[in-house]
Amino acid sequence: MRRLPLYYFAFIILAISFASCGTRRSALPPLKETFSKRDKNPFGGYVFYSQLRQLFYNNEINTKRENFENVWQNISDTASVYILISKNVFLSEAGKKAMLDYVNEGNKLFISSENIDEDLLDTLDCRAGPAFFARGDLKNMQYTSVRMDTAMYEDTSSYTYFYVPLANYFKNFDTSTTNVLGTNDAGKANYIEVFYGKGRFYLHCEPRALSNYFLLQKQNYQYLQNIFPIANVIPEHVYWDDYYNKKNHRPSANGSRNALQLWLQYPAMAWAFWLALLLLALYILFGGKRRQRIIEKISPNANTTVAFTETVGRLYLQKKDNRNIAEKMITYFQEHIRKQYFLNMAQANDDFMTTLSRKANVSKEITTALFQSIDQVRNSPEVSDQQLLLLNQQIEYFYKNKI
Repeated sequence: MRRLPLYYFAFIILAISFASCGTRRSALPPLKETFSKRDKNPFGGYVFYSQLRQLFYNNEINTKRENFENVWQNISDTASVYILISKNVFLSEAGKKAMLDYVNEGNKLFISSENIDEDLLDTLDCRAGPAFFARGDLKNMQYTSVRMDTAMYEDTSSYTYFYVPLANYFKNFDTSTTNVLGTNDAGKANYIEVFYGKGRFYLHCEPRALSNYFLLQKQNYQYLQNIFPIANVIPEHVYWDDYYNKKNHRPSANGSRNALQLWLQYPAMAWAFWLALLLLALYILFGGKRRQRIIEKISPNANTTVAFTETVGRLYLQKKDNRNIAEKMITYFQEHIRKQYFLNMAQANDDFMTTLSRKANVSKEITTALFQSIDQVRNSPEVSDQQLLLLNQQIEYFYKNKI
């Protein structure tokens, strides 16, 4: 097996250190277990992926971003290596069958996950034991280690780091088809090799032992070199999975999927779906601001003629300008006679009185008395309050059309 020079790992450590100094970080870095090849946080897979490129220096690592059934439909390898590292590996029935067919043809499949699909393990006659510590329970942190099995390796070194104990293990497996390659602190198998058909499954249940944080502790990079004996032979192709590390949901009980899951299994459809959601969000965010605001109901203009007239009348009364008030009353009365009865008050003779009395249905005596009061007001140098009141009463009586 090709050993990596120490300066290569020193370079990786320095690169991550400089990258972390670029921005101000909190005291505790993100502890999300993504195992992504681009993630430089403690539980990312940046260092693991970088070392794989050195271990398989004769191959180009091909990244796969779709489920395994689709991958297997598009390749026909018989001596390739497929590497899958994820917190969970939940498979559909078609995905499980595709993996079995892939290995049966002579390929090697490496899976590192705390939760490997139970149906796949049952098919391989093995079962994973429960972990005693929750991954997020930081109160249980301690120095914990993994090592290679001494029956298969000369290296008996213990690879240690400080975190939640590495307690996952495989409790049942068929020893006739399975080799134990690695163990935990308790000496229980956490890394096994399962022969299937012409190929092999490499099942590893401690993905945190392949994280940035673990591999950068002291000589822990040697652990990665030891768990990849498949690197001794140049494979046909090397594949890196970038699909299952983003899938944390289990398939339904009957293996069926809803319409959204069917859409999202195709990369083109998934891109279209998320793009549509993004455009909808942008439309709601910016389109709502462009809409015209609700126009408040405007009440129709009120007829303020009466109020205006009353106001002007009160103004004249306050000033005691009786003549001006009387003149306006007479002028308004003349306009009423002209428009209502088509008569001209300039010819206020006896015939005019008779005609107006008959048209207005008012007695001639009342009509004559009204016009006499009008003449008195016009001829008086001053109009008293009594004269103004009498004139108003006579005009109002005429308007009411009473005999």
